[in-house]
Amino acid sequence: MTPDDLSRVLSGLVDALIERRGGATGDGGLTVGEITFERPKNRDHGDWASNIALRLAKPLGASPRDIAAELAEGLAAVDGIANVDVAGPGFLNIRLEAGAAGVLAQTIVDAGESYGTGDALAGLVVNLEYVSANPTGPLHLGHTRWAALGDALARVLRAAGAQVSTEFYINDAGNQMDTFGRSVIAAAKGEPTPEGGYVGAYIGDLARVVLEREPNLLDLDDEAAVDVAREIAYATQLAEIQNSLSLFNVEFDEWFSERTLHAPGPDGRSSVDLAVDRLRLQGHVYDDDDAIWVRTTDFGDDKDRVIRRGNGVYTYFAADAAYYLDKGDRGFPHKIYLLGADHHGYVHRLKALAGAAGDDPERDIEVLIGQLVSINGAKLSKRAGNIIELDDLREWLGTDALRYSLARYPADSPLTLDPEILTKRTNDNPVFYVQYAHARTCAVARNAASVGLDRSVFEPALLDHETESALLGALQEFPRIVAQAAGLREPHRIARYAEELAGLYHRWYDNRRVLPFGDESIGAVHHTRLWLNDATGQVLRNALGLLGVSAPERM
Repeated sequence: MTPDDLSRVLSGLVDALIERRGGATGDGGLTVGEITFERPKNRDHGDWASNIALRLAKPLGASPRDIAAELAEGLAAVDGIANVDVAGPGFLNIRLEAGAAGVLAQTIVDAGESYGTGDALAGLVVNLEYVSANPTGPLHLGHTRWAALGDALARVLRAAGAQVSTEFYINDAGNQMDTFGRSVIAAAKGEPTPEGGYVGAYIGDLARVVLEREPNLLDLDDEAAVDVAREIAYATQLAEIQNSLSLFNVEFDEWFSERTLHAPGPDGRSSVDLAVDRLRLQGHVYDDDDAIWVRTTDFGDDKDRVIRRGNGVYTYFAADAAYYLDKGDRGFPHKIYLLGADHHGYVHRLKALAGAAGDDPERDIEVLIGQLVSINGAKLSKRAGNIIELDDLREWLGTDALRYSLARYPADSPLTLDPEILTKRTNDNPVFYVQYAHARTCAVARNAASVGLDRSVFEPALLDHETESALLGALQEFPRIVAQAAGLREPHRIARYAEELAGLYHRWYDNRRVLPFGDESIGAVHHTRLWLNDATGQVLRNALGLLGVSAPERM
């Protein structure tokens, strides 16, 4: 019996109670989806707890304990429920029969990879943008965190039923691209880096690539040489970024070039040109001092924003506006931006932009800010000189340890990782702890097969030990945790859940044997425990998959 089953049963009992008390069905103001259950911290209090009686007391004008007593009597008569106690001011503590709880093991094994998925966010169509690094250098530690978090968030949202398109916005327009090209030319000529230019050994590497592909580069006039160097270096660096992310198990559905927003359309006007007109139609654009402004203060911004200067040059805000509108044109009513710690000023700006575009800033756009991350003992990149590169981190710590650790904390928490712990093969290392639990479930399954023990028998009532009750209770929670992590945009909840589940599995393993001991013959209890073992392995595998982390079968 799952929490959803209990919610449906309790909903019927609530409707009957209201009718007995002379009210109309629904007077309590609660739907089935609003009747929720929690796992009691003290397992002596049962398998599930509900505060429904406290919530009904005021609208019904009755004592919470009296309401709880009536509901407890009805619940106790339901098949699969062993007993119900009323505690404190009116809490319901529900204990399930072992058979009703144990059947979950078979449910999970049968569901396989789909266990934990749901429809909590069905109908939500999302464009999720993250990383979006300038294509003028390697990805660094900050990008690494946003890559791990963004990809995990996309996986969790999809598991909850949302339709998600992940997007990398390529900042390939503007002055920084010309500066990039001039930096590469300087390296090719053996000259000092221009003021404000890009430094690091990687610029020299790019210069060599450019010279290999365009041997006559240095014979061109300065402007032409910069154009050629910029384009070849840009394509090379972007390919490196894409490869780095792919090796980190991060793939994007869309790589969106900023240049496309500035490219003239059939009528000679760009998306940026059209964005100004479209915002003006919404009534939030005005002209002042020869400049064009968006009245973003109408939507909580601290000041209005210039979208085109008096000299006719567009601001970065203009590209932001065109890009936002383009997302809507491509069929994404909901947009999520995951931005770095230095982008706090973008929160009000982007929300105001959504309002100026005619959308609801509180519904149609979310801006998540990730905080800084550091790693003790990490060395700056020899190629880039002033950053810690993603590729170096991956080779040093491993993709699994890095992804798990970065996704294990809320995005808005500053984070310092300890490589000494992340490289240990001990229980102090969270990712090892979870992966080892999964590997142990696989080892148990292999050993069972070697003695002819399979899942041909399933008697869930035999799963009656306290460690089995605790383990089953945690397995039952997984769909709710996934839905919660998706709804709150907090994939770290999956990691913390996986660690709790691993601990409960290890305790069960220490107390209950799947394989017969000594001369003991294989019985129904061994077959049944194998179901629970395999169900736990499946959920651990599903949880790790949501974080983009592997689930090894041997360690």
